[in-house]
Amino acid sequence: MQKQTKAIHFDYQRPDAYGALSMPVYHCAAYEFENAADMVESFCGRSDMPDYSRVTNPTVTYFERKIQALTKAQDVVAFSSGMAAISNTLFCLAASGRTILTSRHLFGNTLALINGTMRRFGVEVVFCDLTDLNAVEAAISEKTCCIFMEIMTNPQLEVVDIPALSSLAHKHRLPLIADTTMVPFTVFDGKALGIDVEVVSSTKYISGGATSIGGIVIEHSVNPEFKQRMRQEMLMNFGAYMTPHVAYMQTLGLETLAVRYEKQTQNALLLAEALEKMPGVKAVRYPGLPNDAFHHVATRQFGARPGAMITMELADKESCFAFLDRLNLIRRATNLFDNRSLAIHPASTIFGNFTEEQRRSIDISDRIIRLSVGLEAVEDLIEDVRQALEA
Repeated sequence: MQKQTKAIHFDYQRPDAYGALSMPVYHCAAYEFENAADMVESFCGRSDMPDYSRVTNPTVTYFERKIQALTKAQDVVAFSSGMAAISNTLFCLAASGRTILTSRHLFGNTLALINGTMRRFGVEVVFCDLTDLNAVEAAISEKTCCIFMEIMTNPQLEVVDIPALSSLAHKHRLPLIADTTMVPFTVFDGKALGIDVEVVSSTKYISGGATSIGGIVIEHSVNPEFKQRMRQEMLMNFGAYMTPHVAYMQTLGLETLAVRYEKQTQNALLLAEALEKMPGVKAVRYPGLPNDAFHHVATRQFGARPGAMITMELADKESCFAFLDRLNLIRRATNLFDNRSLAIHPASTIFGNFTEEQRRSIDISDRIIRLSVGLEAVEDLIEDVRQALEA
């Protein structure tokens, strides 16, 4: 069965009493057991009966199992946000005195988590150019607990050779943790590429048009300790489990993901090609463009149209602000992969609390506009960008 079909036709854990075509939303906190023995089995994690909706809920479990079927993963855990998915995964692996090896090219909050919050708990970080395998190997030490990466950095749009990096990580018995938000897991095979754990902001493509906030952890190749710790310690102690209503919304989002992604990436490529020809645009970045520095590795791993995010460089910060202010159709907003196209100036917003020196060190230019391309008619998007540049 193809992924698109499986995303729509996936059986519930138990038949619904009324034959509902969509998984019901179980808006409840606790569940009654037939006897004391069943209660023990559930609370100790030895059965799939739900016990308390802070750690397990039938609607959320259905969402997790559907993703597990689509990815053929060992396990899938749903969280309240993408950042919750990242933080729970890293705290599951790291400990005081251990080191996370990663790139400086990370999303702002992820960078703040690893380089700020986790340092306060004794977890260190080593930054390295993950596209340089010799540098990565030189940076690995006995303290390294994992290599963390983004499959396409935001907003630098850098793409790492994942199988090569995975091979190096596994040579040193290290798990490769990848934020795969920028390209949906239905488009590529994370396990085949060598990723051990995927962390995803399901707020993006999966939610079905920015309907809800969520995150998921997809476990491909992990030891039993990681799986047990994630379920029995992280969920229990940090309390960041996804809510049933969000799981319902994002289950519906999964059903239309393939057709939305096809349209959004088609729009992204056509808009990027148009931008290259527009006066006032100094540079365009989209890995689907043949002249992009990461075109070959991106298309080899993710297909001909890798993702629906573009960056464009204008003359200066003032030009960027003027461009944003003149947009009529494209919305001035954060988030990625909404049904609507969105534009933002990353340097002054997502990275606004970073110093100028810090932004330079992670290649965040104040001349860059980030565009998340939506489902509108591409002709209308091109016209809106053109009038904003020409005005």
